[in-house]
Amino acid sequence: LPCFKVFESTATLAFLDAFPVVEGHTVVIPKLKGYPDMLAMPPAKAALFLQDVQRVARGVQQATGADGVNIIQNNGEAAGQTVFHPHFHIVPRKAADQLKVTLPDSAKEMISAEAAAPVKAKIEEALRIKKPLRKAKWG
Repeated sequence: LPCFKVFESTATLAFLDAFPVVEGHTVVIPKLKGYPDMLAMPPAKAALFLQDVQRVARGVQQATGADGVNIIQNNGEAAGQTVFHPHFHIVPRKAADQLKVTLPDSAKEMISAEAAAPVKAKIEEALRIKKPLRKAKWG
């Protein structure tokens, strides 16, 4: 496949999608190898990569005159990932473009405190630091 590179840094490569859904559709990938998705990347490397994703998205929006952009990224097959390395799609959007990139309708009713509590607790537990922090050694 041809690669029409639009941006490169020490951490990132961005190129026009080979099968674009709209003009300017760009793919942004990290140069870091060995990770199947964004969640598996080391946090510091992911942060550096995301700085470039933001830069490319701004450039695509400006260059195409888009009213907005979709920044699309899937993690895992169940989420729709079909290429198993981290990557983002930058899709420029115009107000009347008719392109459908949507989530299903939200629930009809707002989540209750009772329904939120067990899910909230599970997520908070998953986010807790698992290893105890080492004490500082002084002097």
